[in-house]
Amino acid sequence: MKKIISRTCNGFIVFLVFSSMYSRAQTIGGGQIHGNFQMDAQYYLKDSLIGAPDVPEKMLMNGFGNIIYTNGNFNAGLRYESYQNSMLGYPAYKGNGIPYRFASYTNDDLQITIGSFYDQFGSGMIFRTYEDRSLGYDNAMDGFRIKYKPYKGIELKGIIGNQRNYFSKGDGIVRGFDGDFFINDIFGFDEMKTKYTLGGSFVSKYQSSSDPTYKLPKNVGAYAGRLNITRSGFGLMGEYAYKINDPNASNNLIYKNGEGLFISTSYSQKGLGIILSAKRIDNMDFRSDRNASLNSLIINYLPALTKQHTYTLAAMYPYGTQSNGEFGYEGSIMYNIKKGSILGGKYGTKISLNYSLAQAIDKQKINDTIEINTSGTLGYKSDFFKLGDEKYFEDINIEISRKFSKNFKAILTYAYITYNKEIIEGHPGAPSIYANIGIADISYTINSTNTLRVEIQSLMAKQDEKDWAMLLLEYTIAPKWFFSIADLYNYNNPDTGKRFHYYNAALGFTKGTNRIALSYGKQREGITCVGGVCRAVPASNGILLTITSSF
Repeated sequence: MKKIISRTCNGFIVFLVFSSMYSRAQTIGGGQIHGNFQMDAQYYLKDSLIGAPDVPEKMLMNGFGNIIYTNGNFNAGLRYESYQNSMLGYPAYKGNGIPYRFASYTNDDLQITIGSFYDQFGSGMIFRTYEDRSLGYDNAMDGFRIKYKPYKGIELKGIIGNQRNYFSKGDGIVRGFDGDFFINDIFGFDEMKTKYTLGGSFVSKYQSSSDPTYKLPKNVGAYAGRLNITRSGFGLMGEYAYKINDPNASNNLIYKNGEGLFISTSYSQKGLGIILSAKRIDNMDFRSDRNASLNSLIINYLPALTKQHTYTLAAMYPYGTQSNGEFGYEGSIMYNIKKGSILGGKYGTKISLNYSLAQAIDKQKINDTIEINTSGTLGYKSDFFKLGDEKYFEDINIEISRKFSKNFKAILTYAYITYNKEIIEGHPGAPSIYANIGIADISYTINSTNTLRVEIQSLMAKQDEKDWAMLLLEYTIAPKWFFSIADLYNYNNPDTGKRFHYYNAALGFTKGTNRIALSYGKQREGITCVGGVCRAVPASNGILLTITSSF
């Protein structure tokens, strides 16, 4: 108990320090200091019925604070992180430290950054570093970056360093170069309505090897080329990436080269928006450590091309990108029905239709022996334009949003999702899931500060845990308070002993840039995905405190 009290007090002390920094002058030596802070602390209760484990510490905590100093062309910052111990679902984080710190200086179109940084080349197919705290994901680079604009319309970038691996760094060295060429600016075609941009990238990772069986390449290179065309409301973007042979734990140590193609086109005008995208990925898992675990030391980013659902039941079966091979398609149409029309009503109606599909690529197994080593193989060959037989994921959904009066608004959503649990979650023999999902999100504004919102959700499936229902009530007193209660109920689980209610109650208070939220409830076991990157979420039961502040 003393440890619990001590850790909680330490968290509040950090919060008070940051708050006091906000209240004091932010100008030092002609520059400014700003940043943000967040602490999540959960007190856990054992709940063997839903599979929530017994937590020896009883309370676990994740926290961080960013401090950034700017003065003219100079910027510097650091992030302190603390996991005492880490909350369930973030097992690789433990302890505390300063894993992110940087300094950068810009002068005459030249910018130099030393230390930690995030960056992206093109769509990210051969290089992207970023952070997503909901996933516990952070693959920041630690090293050296140069950005230079030698001529109008030309932007060049070079990087070298190691990737963050929780509180340490990966052994592999990542080196890269990227260039964007804005054709209209370079040749003085400023008045031309059609705009053209060309881009190219090269990334190489170095990792030594002493494998006694395989002769593994120490240097693995990848390159990509891209084109972007825009004119009025029309846009077209395409990128092709190629990676030389990279035997690793993910692809079962095959020597096949990897490649990826991403194409997206869009059109928009007043009241109408259309987006069509497609991709093909083949053996594009790219890491600075060939033996890294699932979400560690990934150099590139492969978009999922699926809608990022926010409602609980619509997000119950999310898609995780299959880097070893997939075709993906997505199309979206957004249309605003005019105000005053029969269908639009007094305030207009918004309709959004979305469809996405992820499917296997063609793979023809081959029996070969590579001269490099008798244990090596190319693994398979593949017809670039041929689909495989297996469907990984499919989602067709429609959302209708309409304001019926000054006080009353509703959002209605329907989705039909096909989810290949065997492939996405890696459960051999698990049947695919076919789920019908319906959601009604209704808001009623009582007056200028008080709003009541109701969510009614339903998921029906004949597989897995079968049918679910959810009810949420949320009351907001703007701009400071919110209260909510919710119940997620697996009312038709084939195992009658597992027809659980997952209750949750929450309240929050906001003042200026400070926000405090407290909730109590149960969390079901599952997975969460953002942009095709996923994290396993364990079952839990307990009280969660979240404090955020910025200055």
